[in-house]
Formats: sequence, structure tokens, C-alpha cells
Amino acid sequence: MQYCSTRGGVRGWDFRDVLFSGYAPDGGMFMPESVPVLSPDTLRGWRGLPYAKLVVEVASLFIPTRLIPREDLEVLVGEALSGFSVTEVVRIARLKEGLSVLELFHGGTLAFKDLAMTCTVRFLDYFLRKENRRATVVVGTSGDTGGSAIQSAKGLCGLDVVVVYPRGRITPVQEKHMITCLEDNVHVFAADGSSDDIDQPLRRLFADRELVRSHGLMSLNSVNWSRIMIQLAHFIYAYLELSDVERAEADSDLPELEVVVPTGGAGNIAAGYIVKQMGLPLRLVAMVNSNDIVHRTVTAGDFSMAADVTQTLAPAIDIQDPYNMERVFWLLLGRDGASVKTMMEGFQTSRRQSLPEKHRKLLSQVLSTGTVSDEGILDTMRRCWEENQYVLCPHTAVGVWHHYHCPHSPKINRCYVATASPAKFQAAVRKAGLTFDLPEAVLALDELATRYQNLERSLNWCKDWEDRLREKIQSVSAVRKSRRTCHSQM
Repeated sequence: MQYCSTRGGVRGWDFRDVLFSGYAPDGGMFMPESVPVLSPDTLRGWRGLPYAKLVVEVASLFIPTRLIPREDLEVLVGEALSGFSVTEVVRIARLKEGLSVLELFHGGTLAFKDLAMTCTVRFLDYFLRKENRRATVVVGTSGDTGGSAIQSAKGLCGLDVVVVYPRGRITPVQEKHMITCLEDNVHVFAADGSSDDIDQPLRRLFADRELVRSHGLMSLNSVNWSRIMIQLAHFIYAYLELSDVERAEADSDLPELEVVVPTGGAGNIAAGYIVKQMGLPLRLVAMVNSNDIVHRTVTAGDFSMAADVTQTLAPAIDIQDPYNMERVFWLLLGRDGASVKTMMEGFQTSRRQSLPEKHRKLLSQVLSTGTVSDEGILDTMRRCWEENQYVLCPHTAVGVWHHYHCPHSPKINRCYVATASPAKFQAAVRKAGLTFDLPEAVLALDELATRYQNLERSLNWCKDWEDRLREKIQSVSAVRKSRRTCHSQM
């Protein structure tokens, strides 16, 4: 298995190089040069596997054994997923009227990011230990990714983690999962801006190839292919559990499953589309909040950022730059790197792009969308509680709104992806008039000391933030080198 860039300038990379790279050198995103197709017999054989073993089966399709032998892969994934609060790692809540909620939030930071992040960090640590070297991870977050990266990597001797989050635009629990970590290898910045603002200086840093090379710079956002790769597993798990595939006759078509996904950066939707390319008959629905660029793209071909990011009750998807749509476009356009390069470079320059109607029609055939207001979020949370005594987080409610407003054929099962625990979004739960018993781990966050640095808004804020982060990356490297020198002299 080899990897290429969505913009056509890079081919023939292996998993290890892609894991450490984030964006490709040509500015694109890494994808496998070929996508393996799963046979119906393979799918039936995977039915009933524990989730961790399913992750191993999926990852082994994309990671050659010469890089990570099968027995090592099993250990790494098993260790990564061992700290989840339910033994099955993920589970499905089967509620009334065919409402099936895929709970992906039982990890350390109560968000679906923990599933892929813990595995990805284990892969990184595996290679760093083998090569006796270090790396610096730089993460911009809209709320959940930063905390997950920190909790997965804290204390590891081979990794420093620099996280930037949008101050005042995330919930207290999301913030505390980041700023209460006092490990020496964790460095947290609070920026006066949106998550899309944060992406601008980070792209500049990663575009500096000398900085990337000399400081082992890499990303743990869903730009990183490994994150997407692990997320393939929960779509396959949902399909095996909910599609009735085991009842399908051997020579008949596989049954369909509709999967509804709250969408921000579009990493989950990209993973779902890859699974669809692997042969699973999924109907994908991307539900967004008032930051509706994905909805506008599918329905009107308007791939354009709004002037500002709207703050909503579902802050982790308050995103106007759904960067993983680049992976979707690449697959949709038959792996045409030149077309994707033109499209995405135009979008990054002007922040506006209009899809040709033929491309928009292709996209609408593989992806449906909808947009939900804050009031719609609250109404969905209340209705789900009234009917099921089940509390949704506001992001999951963005998806479940679809259940109450879009009737479907009883012949096709549906799955709603629950991306976070309501414990992370207590203000939204209260605003909906609901109550929720907080886990002890969340209550304990209030008693912990905090540490972070501010990135203030200025006239030239993007350059200022870039300079501050560059200084931090360089100082982290200097500390590393001095420690190595001291150790070598002892």
C-alpha cells in the first residue's frame, strides 16, 4: 500500500512517511493510491468481531506488515483502546422508532476523536522508539481534537504537543481537558479567534519545509491520514451491526445502511465515503449547524466560506473550512489531482469556489445534507429525552434532527453518529431544560491547576501568532537537544 497527494504532486509514499507528514509537500492531503474493496464474504466474516479486532483488520489493509508486523499492530491497537469506559469501546443505543445512536464518546475526553487519536499516537510512538528520535505535534482545534491529542500523548518521551484552541468558543470541559495537563511535553495556547483563524498560521508553519524537517513537525488533526484510516472502522462496525448483512443471501446485493454524521471539518464524512468506495452500500448524510458550507456545496455548488464563523450550541463543528472535503473531491473526480489542485488553491486564495454543475450533481449523488439552527438543536434534545429518556449532546442532536424531520423507508436502517458526550456541553443541556449526571472524571477537572499561554488579537495577528508558535517549536527543540547533550555526558 502506497500513498499519494490529492493534488497530484506526490506519489509512492509509505504509511510511516505519511503518518509523520500531515499535509503533503504540494499542499494536498494524503490518500491511498488504491482503495481495497471488501467482499461480502469478508464482511460476513467480520460480523461479531470485538471493536478493537475490527480496527486491526481495517488498519492492516493500509499498513504493510514490514512497517508494523501484525502482532505489534494488535498490541498497539489493544493498548490504545484499553482505557475506554465501556468494554466494547463503542456501542449502539437502540431507541424508539428505529433511532439507533452509535456512541463513539467513551474515551478519555468523551469525544469520538479519542478512537483514532489514541491509535495514531501509539503508531507514532512505535516508530519514534524504533528510530530513537522525537517529533513535535502541532494541533489547531475547534474543541475536541486538542484535548484528545493531549490526553493521548501526555508524558510520552518522544513527542511534544503544541495545541492552539479558540478562547471563548469552546465549552469549559473542552478547555479543561487541555489546560489542566501540566506534563512537560504539552504546550497549550488560547487564541483570540475562531478555529478557522487558527488554521491560517498553522498552514504557514507547515508550508515551511525547513521548519518541518529540522524540528520533526507534524499534525494530529484529521489532515493526518491515520486519523481517517482508524475512523473507517466505526462505519464498518455500524454497517455490520445495523444493516442485517448476515441475513442477506449469498448471491444478492448487500443491504443499504444510511449513516447520518454531524459535520465540521468533514473527516468523518471523508471516512464514510472511503468505506463506500470499499464496497459497503452506505447512504451518507452530512448534517451541519449554521456554519453550512458543506450543505451549500452539495445543494448549490457554493463552496465558499462565510465572512465569519457563527458561534452555535455545537461548537466543535463551528467550521467554515471543511478541509477534508478535499479528500471527497479527489475520490469524486476520479483521483484527478490537477483538478483538485486548481479547485483547492483557488479556494484557499479567495475563500470562494463554485463547483461546476456536473461536479455538484456527482457530489449530491453520494452525499445528502441538512442544516440545523440552535433552536432545532434544542428541540431535538428535548424530543429525544421525552421519547427515550436519552440525553444527546448538541452535535449529536444536529444529526438526530434528521430523524425527526426526514422520513425514510423502513426497508433501510439508519445510524446516527454520536460524536461526544453531553457531559462536555452542560450549558446546552441546561438550555434545553434537561439534567445530566456528570461523570466523576468531569467533576474532578474543576479541582486541577491550569497552564496555558495567550495569543492576543492584533492588527497583524496571523503573522504574530505564526511567530509565537514558531518560537515555541524552536524552544522545544532546543530543550530537547540540551537534554540529549546532558544525558550523553553523564
